[in-house]
Amino acid sequence: MARHCGAMATRIQARLSTVCSSRWLQDWHLSLGLSGARLTHAGAAERLQREYDAVVIGAGHNGLVAAAYLQQAGVRTAVLEKRHVLGGAAVTEEIVPGFKFSRASYLLSLLRPQIYAELELQRHGLRVLPRDPYSFTPLLEDRSPPRSLLLGHNMAQNQQQIAQFSQKDAQAYPEYEAFMGGMVSALDPLLDSPPLDTAALGKGSLLQKLRNLRALWPLLQAAGNQQPALVQQCSSHTTSPPPGLTLGQQLPRYYEVLTAPISKILDQWFESEPLKATLATDAVIGAMTSPYTPGSGYVLLHHVMGELEGRRGAWGYVAGGMGALSQAIAHAATARGAHIFAEKAVCHVLLGRDGRAQGVALQDGTEVRSKLVLSNASPQITFLELIPQKQLPKDFVQRIRQVDTRSPVTKINVAVDQLPSFLAAPNARDGQPLPHHQCSIHLNCENTHLLHQAFTEATHGHPSNRDILTPPDLERIFGLPGGNIFHGGMSLDQLYFARPAPSYSGYRSPIPGLYLCGSGAHPGGGVMGAAGRNAAQVALKDFRSL
Repeated sequence: MARHCGAMATRIQARLSTVCSSRWLQDWHLSLGLSGARLTHAGAAERLQREYDAVVIGAGHNGLVAAAYLQQAGVRTAVLEKRHVLGGAAVTEEIVPGFKFSRASYLLSLLRPQIYAELELQRHGLRVLPRDPYSFTPLLEDRSPPRSLLLGHNMAQNQQQIAQFSQKDAQAYPEYEAFMGGMVSALDPLLDSPPLDTAALGKGSLLQKLRNLRALWPLLQAAGNQQPALVQQCSSHTTSPPPGLTLGQQLPRYYEVLTAPISKILDQWFESEPLKATLATDAVIGAMTSPYTPGSGYVLLHHVMGELEGRRGAWGYVAGGMGALSQAIAHAATARGAHIFAEKAVCHVLLGRDGRAQGVALQDGTEVRSKLVLSNASPQITFLELIPQKQLPKDFVQRIRQVDTRSPVTKINVAVDQLPSFLAAPNARDGQPLPHHQCSIHLNCENTHLLHQAFTEATHGHPSNRDILTPPDLERIFGLPGGNIFHGGMSLDQLYFARPAPSYSGYRSPIPGLYLCGSGAHPGGGVMGAAGRNAAQVALKDFRSL
């Protein structure tokens, strides 16, 4: 369960899921009660009907979330998945006989707490094992023994670890954590609502325009607007104003984080390379980005904005693998009445004479009619493969074609016969796991230059020669365009208003009745579920007006 840092050269950034055949790991996996049949086919309806209110293309976690919310609102919903297993990239599969892996995504944190509570995922079997410590960086040093950096939730212990390299950095670390936490709190309101539709602000009657102004509220919270009237309005509902309303003075520093290279930001805080390189890995994971690339700070922010069981920034392992999360969401959806089918590949979206989506056609020729179609597939698959190009605006098609989907991600899944032993932290004699075996392990992270070097190698197309899932494999198996785990780069020019394209960032598409509910929509990638939940709310509003 280790993560390399950097780009496609796997010595830097392959996320390594290690499953050992030691007694401990055998017992651990058996205790999870994994069942291949349960993981693959849970929640499948007995028979596919020919008509539903809504059809969701793809049973990735966002599609399953959307289905659960639609069905809960009384919209008869079916989910059609082309693979034999549910979950998209959040799946558990037995790819080595006797060993089950979180084959693609492998950690949980970004899942929105509203989804966790509203869909009662714990009742439907979701159990998360907190990851603490969360980061281990062994160093290659000409000293005996070499040093390592172990970070977790205990701030005092973190400071002791950092002090090996810099007392100054040890003292600055708590303030850095508080600063990043404040920025996460400020941006949090933007995740759970569609991006602001600027065109809608000028439409309709005066009353309608005033109602449309409500869409500004998340932006005002994030922007730190401190107008007294707004603060007073917030105070009537809460004990204190939302975090965003109290952060106006920090806006210049936060703007810098969003736009500057993360190397510049970390240089302002710290002097020790092992700490800076460890923190910088979250700025390059999943992105064809160097720590020296402007805007790489947002990718880091995206990875620290999660929450697990009330703890900000915490990450955890799902008992049963990431497929167990998808199964819990699927159970929540089917318990509400949704129908979910595996091995039902959609060939194209059915369109009426008026150009409105009317359902989908499967590869076997079956047609399923519906009033709503939500696509959990990437924007590229949705609009370039499932819709005739002549039905879409030319400028929209061009924007979708131009979405940056370059990916450095390489995933390695291996089965080994013992726990890895590091010179900086040798294994215990009894073979039992040590704390650093239970967290992300950063290899070759002595300095940020190594991360940049890996990025450079990846841009020249230099892959590793181990047995790995390269970006083409990720695209072929999981439908990730270019192997990009976010369905498109998380750069500022491809976020919020511009995701997946300007004027179509609110989940609706140029095709009436067709909605985007996957990671290619706002707020982007990661096992978050926000796109599915938000898209369902938008589609439900339209459905009620039909």
